[in-house]
Amino acid sequence: MYSFVDPYRDNKTAEQVLKYIKQMAGDDRYRIVHVCGTHEDAIMKNGIRSLLPKNVEVLMGPGCPVCTVAPNRIDYMIKLAEEGHIVTTFGDMMRVPAGLGSLADAKSRGHDIRIVYSIHDAAKMAAETDKEVIHFGVGFETTAPTTASEILAGPSDNFSVYSAHLTIPPAMETLLAMGVTEVSGFIDPGHVSTMIGEVGYMPIQEKYPVPQVIAGFEPIDILFSIALIIRQIKEGRAEIENTYQRAVKPEGMPSAMRMLENVFEPEDAPWRGIGTIPKSGLKIRDEYAKYDASRKFNIEVNTSYNMPEGCKCGEVLRAMIYPWDCPLFNKGCDPENPVGPCMVSHEGSCFIASRYGVDEL
Repeated sequence: MYSFVDPYRDNKTAEQVLKYIKQMAGDDRYRIVHVCGTHEDAIMKNGIRSLLPKNVEVLMGPGCPVCTVAPNRIDYMIKLAEEGHIVTTFGDMMRVPAGLGSLADAKSRGHDIRIVYSIHDAAKMAAETDKEVIHFGVGFETTAPTTASEILAGPSDNFSVYSAHLTIPPAMETLLAMGVTEVSGFIDPGHVSTMIGEVGYMPIQEKYPVPQVIAGFEPIDILFSIALIIRQIKEGRAEIENTYQRAVKPEGMPSAMRMLENVFEPEDAPWRGIGTIPKSGLKIRDEYAKYDASRKFNIEVNTSYNMPEGCKCGEVLRAMIYPWDCPLFNKGCDPENPVGPCMVSHEGSCFIASRYGVDEL
């Protein structure tokens, strides 16, 4: 049966694009960064790195929403659970390590921490109990609008959200500003781009002359985005191009973004492995303060967390190294026994590399 994605998986087309990449790249070195767990999964699944010339590298940056949640955010949720409240979260967050352990550790100690599949499930739970229910608001621009929608719906007064939502463009800009890794160009994330559109990346473009290409998730999508980045560099251009026009409009989804902006305002926010990034977090506005767990509860978090010895998750998140460059990768750190968050989440680059059995280029 024919599928609309078949043209984006065609072997002959892939061969042609790869030939073009090799011709365009020549002997010059390119270090391309993407910030999307689904892109990383597609790259690993289809062996794209093994097909590229050695002088064309593709690394994953801070594109895993679970991996980038700062440890003190998790500790805050654990303290809420320790006070006897109901805490809800998505499954991937349960095993992520923090100063007080993980949410799974806290649950094993008898605290009421529940996995939900959507924030609506958490709000419904609150309507059926007298206890306080606090949802852990995690995710990028793709998830944050659903949080905004639930708050706008006016849930029960015993429901609140602890917002650890983050936004991608400030993180991309910070990678460039830090200068810790060379970035020849960005493959912009498909899912986030459906929300923010091409216009969402303009602030980066105005400051840094770095090519950006919005890409879908099929092999041809990714190969084509690499080809266009190299072509831009060869032609002396630094523009935002969109190869995912079947899903991403230049303006994104204005209705979803308006809803997000109605409920949230930007704030400086901590990112695991990177530090505080200006205006990268989403704080619940004053109008909806009664649903803001950070204001509703008087919780102090004075814990600290250091990456375990040998763990290079921070360098992986900053696109400095590949997962297999970490000395713990598949040697004491694997999906069954993860040491760092990059091995916990299904969108973490270490988890993905281990899942597909990739341990070298």
